[in-house]
Amino acid sequence: MRRSWLAVLLLGSTLTVACGQGQVVVSAEVEVPNPEGEGMVVRPIADTEIQLIPFDRDLVFDSLSQAFPTPEPAIPADLLAAQEAIAVAQEEWRAAEETWGQGRARLQEITEEMEGLSRGEAQYVALFREFQDVEGRVARAERVKDDAFARFTELQEGYIQRADSMRLMREQWGDEAFAAAGDIFIMKTRESGREILSDTTDAAGMAMFEAPPGQWWVHARHELPFSELYWNIPITVERGAPVQVSLSPATAQVRPKL
Repeated sequence: MRRSWLAVLLLGSTLTVACGQGQVVVSAEVEVPNPEGEGMVVRPIADTEIQLIPFDRDLVFDSLSQAFPTPEPAIPADLLAAQEAIAVAQEEWRAAEETWGQGRARLQEITEEMEGLSRGEAQYVALFREFQDVEGRVARAERVKDDAFARFTELQEGYIQRADSMRLMREQWGDEAFAAAGDIFIMKTRESGREILSDTTDAAGMAMFEAPPGQWWVHARHELPFSELYWNIPITVERGAPVQVSLSPATAQVRPKL
């Protein structure tokens, strides 16, 4: 049976990829507060750059850090504790605001349900009692909300100035200690005979690479309010079955940030 030219070309293309390249499939996800209630939900990390690097970038930075005459300025423990206190206060404020908002919505619903009812009707009486009960809860939730916001604001104001000063100190140290990192990256890339590959995650948190077989490192970052998720995962790419890489809090190094 004769094959069409299109079939021959497609078969040739598939064989070329299979023989020369391996495939890496990366999925990225993170847990976030449930916008519809309590607890956490998993969401994809979209529009984030993923790099496939043919050498271990951490070894470069570790070597430069060790060679630099002074150590990296550490974030003071009390500043990290302040971050935690701010995060707790912010969550208390968010939860109280949600409770307050739900209560106000129910008051509106009760008001609408009471319209057209006679005050002597049993349904009206039941709704009126519920209104009084919910109104009291809303008033208490509003006080909790306002107190939580005041506490959050006070903690944040005391934190910002110290955090800015420490951030500047650490950035200056990094600029000096890692000044040669770019040149080393270029040298190591040339030595590997490969290139640094990049892709951006789509709406589903997915990124895909076609890469030559060998040792690679999957690198990415995702910023949180007071920390970042950092990935530098070693993988071995081979021809044939794709390499599946999961970027999640479980596979990340959590790094404090200011």
